[in-house]
Order: sequence, then C-alpha cells, then structure tokens
Amino acid sequence: MLRGLSIRNMLLIDRLDLDFQSGLNVLTGETGAGKSILLDSLGFVLGWRGRADLVRSGAEQGEVTAVFEIPDAHPVHRVLADQELSLDEGELILRRTNTPSGRKTAFVNDRRVSGEALRKLSELLVELHGQHDDRGLLNPKGHRLLLDAFAGVDLAPVQGAWKTLRSARDTLNKARDALVQAQADEEYLRHAVEELDKLDPQAGEEETLDTRRRLMQGAERIREDIAKASNALGGDAAEGAMTDALRWLEGASDHAGPQLEPAIGAVTRALSELADAQRGVEDCLNALDFNPLELEATEERLFAIRGLARKHNVVPDALAEFAADLRGRLAAIDGGADQIDALEQAVRAAQERYDTLASKLGEARRKAALKLDKAMLAELAPLKMERAVFTTQITQGEAGSDGRDDVAFTVATNPGAPSGPIDKIASGGELSRFLLALKVCLTKRSEGVTLIFDEIDRGVGGATADAVGRRLAALAQSAQILVVTHSPQVAAQGAHQWQVSKSVKAGETLSTVAKLDVDERTREIARMLAGDVITPEAEAAAKTLLTRRS
Repeated sequence: MLRGLSIRNMLLIDRLDLDFQSGLNVLTGETGAGKSILLDSLGFVLGWRGRADLVRSGAEQGEVTAVFEIPDAHPVHRVLADQELSLDEGELILRRTNTPSGRKTAFVNDRRVSGEALRKLSELLVELHGQHDDRGLLNPKGHRLLLDAFAGVDLAPVQGAWKTLRSARDTLNKARDALVQAQADEEYLRHAVEELDKLDPQAGEEETLDTRRRLMQGAERIREDIAKASNALGGDAAEGAMTDALRWLEGASDHAGPQLEPAIGAVTRALSELADAQRGVEDCLNALDFNPLELEATEERLFAIRGLARKHNVVPDALAEFAADLRGRLAAIDGGADQIDALEQAVRAAQERYDTLASKLGEARRKAALKLDKAMLAELAPLKMERAVFTTQITQGEAGSDGRDDVAFTVATNPGAPSGPIDKIASGGELSRFLLALKVCLTKRSEGVTLIFDEIDRGVGGATADAVGRRLAALAQSAQILVVTHSPQVAAQGAHQWQVSKSVKAGETLSTVAKLDVDERTREIARMLAGDVITPEAEAAAKTLLTRRS
C-alpha cells in the first residue's frame, strides 16, 4: 500500500508531502490544476517511461519519494531478494532524482538501483488505469491480452515451442535450398573434385616448387663458380698450402720455442674452418646435381597448381581447403535425402509439441472466457448495465508465438439487440463502464497492488456516475485505490479526499494539494456540482451525496 508521496521541484510543484490511507482515496480539482502532475511524479519514481521535462524551472534537481507498506506475503519480496535488497521494518522507500539535463538516479531504501530494477518492483506495487484505457477495448488485438491476464496463463511454453518450430522450419528450408543448389552444380562439383583429388595440392607446395625450380634453372651457371671455389679450397690449393705451412711451422717451433705457438694455433683453426667450408661447398655441389627430367616435372606440377588456382579463382595455398569444401558439398548431395528426412522429422516433432501446447492454451482461454463472461455479468449490474450482455468470442486464427486463438469482446447493451463488436456497439460512457468492470475482474488476480484510476468515469454522470463511485468504493474494501475524478458522485464515495489547486505567487505558478475535512469536502463537491458559484442548493446536494456514501 502506498503510504506517502513526497515531491520536490517537479514541474509546478515546489514542495509537497502527501500521506495516503487504505480504501478509496479521491483527488479532485479544476481542469489544469495539476492532477496529472501528481500522476507524472508518481510514475517517475516508479520508473515508468513518461515526459522528460519534469524538473521545475530554475531548480537544480527534482526528486520524488514514495513510501510503501509491504506485508509479509507480498510478491515484491521475491524481486527484492533477486536484487539483494531488504526492507526496513516492512517499509519500502523508492526515491528517484532528475536533473534538467535528464540524468536520472534511482534508490531503493537508500541503495542505488537501475531503472529496470525499479520498474520490476513497480509492476507489483501500482497499476495505473488512465482515462484513455478504453481505447484498448476498441482494438481487438488487445482483447486476447486482457483475457490472458484474467486467465493468468503462462505463455512461455507456447512461445518457446513456436520459436523451436520456426527454427526447425528455417533449418529445413535452408537445407532444401542448399540441396537444390548443390544438385544443380553436381556435375561441376564431381569434375572439380576429381581434378583436385588427382592433383592433390598441399598448402605451401607452390612456394616450395617455385623455389626448387628457380634453383634448378640457375644451377648450371652457379655450379661452375662453386666448383672453382671448391678447387681453390682443395688439397692442391689453399688446403695444401696451409698444410705445408703448418708442417714447416711445427718443425721450426723446436728451435723458435713458444714464440710460434700462437701462429700454429691460428693455422690449425683456419684448417678446421677451411674443412667446414669445403664440406658446405661440396654439399651445395651435390644439391646442384639434378636430373633434367626433374626440372620438367617440377615445372609441370607448379604450372598445374597455378592453373587450377586461376580456374577456381583462389590462391594456390587455398586449393586444399577449397577441395575439402567441394567434397563437403558433394557429401551433402550424397547424404542430402537422409539429412532432409531428419530435419523433416524434427519439424514434425516441433509441430506436434506446438499443437499440443497451443491446444492446451486454447482450452485454458475458453474456460477463462466463460468465467470472464460470468464475472463481467456480475460487475456490470452494479454499474447500471444489468441488461448488458458481455461475451468473449474465441475463434481459430493464424498460428503464432501466443497460440492460434483470436479473441474478440462482443456486447449487447439493450434487450433484444444483437451482439456486436464492443467498438461498434458501446457508447463512450458504456465503454468506460465496460473497462471498469474488466479492470475489477482483472484486479481480483492482483493482490497487494495499489490501483490508480485516472478519470475512469469519463462520459458518465448522474446515477451512473454514482454507481461507478459505489463500485470503486466496494472494490476499495480489499485494495487501496486512488481515483482522479471530475465526477461529484464518484468523489463523494471516497473515504479520503484531496483537492489539487493552482495559484500564482510572486509571478510563479505553483500547484498544491490539500487534504479536505468534512466541511471542505462539502464545498469541493458543491463546486464540482455547481461550478465557480457555489449555491446553497449545491451545498445541500453535496451533503446528501456525502451522507449516502457507501
């Protein structure tokens, strides 16, 4: 239950503190006095999406605080647990600030939370039914939503089954299209795979072949120079001379003493390095020994790989991967029938599951429709529509994520008159009452929620308005209700009444809200009856209305 609402610097309100009670709370005032500002401010602290320019002109920040009393069994406890939040002695305090630039910050019991967390909480705390909600009755697409809300059905299983069915169908259709395309290219695929398999190109092979080919092409020219170098390093040249030099130095060292030892060591090392050089040169000469037929074979394979790469518009190194892809497409053709059969079975299984769940959902809706019609009959009588007949029609429609039922509300407002679509038969005032009756039926499934009705009595007056007020008062016996109204009959049924007014102080327009005592209520209801000039007759009528309050 909403216990308190504090507003600071929001639109025409500079400072306002309201304490609400259980039962039927009524807010009245002249048009433009600021009643909508109260609802905008409450919607703001609840995280609802609304107008952005809420901060009062000249203020650095606007702030709204709402205090709720939460009983132990209230479903909001689950959301609080998910958000790792706790109550303070059964009290839930929502606070939200806004700056002129539009920066919003939300708090729950002084702990900062996201706007999404705030909205999850508010869904379980407050329901707002505006003066234009009856437009939803004019759109048959919204009738199914209202019936589902009344039935309390869980759409998740059907929605999941529909998603699975659509996915299975998409997969099957894509597989069929791929198979048709593959079959159209089958001759090409088989020829290309045979050609690629015969050549069997490997990644990196083109570079290896090209390097080998270049080496063999230049082998004759460079082999002569390398052979000369080998001769120059051999025993008849450098090696022989250095060997002789080492023998002579070793012989002389007996007489020269240690003075020749560094030179002998250097020559010894030079001979070792020379031997390494000779081995490297000989290895190179051996590598340059090739069969001319090998060059021809290397060139033939290199050109074949490059030609095949150009043919298929891929780089040579990608031929192996390209071949694997073509083999996969061929395999899909060869195993296509089996794959299509398996996918068709998956579609049939998904279809059967969807049909089963959609049928159960339809059955639940039909049972709920009968209960809703009965509940509406009971609710319409107190609203001066005891002769009206409300019928929920369910027909089979196009299958979708919410089942395959089309729902339409039909009414007959006069005895003997044929039933017809509610948007064709009911007048504006009748629509308001049908909407109120529906909201009452739906509210019975919303425990612990504060209900706000914004001019739900639009289009009705006299005895009918009195009936609407009495129905709201009866509903308020088990729920907290806030009603914004211009109807004196509805206002008189309230257990508590506030007057919203607007004034100009120091050139600034401000809205204020004041709780009314018995005498003030009498004058306010008299104003609603008579207008600006309150007559004794209007005051007497106001007293009568208050005396007759339920």
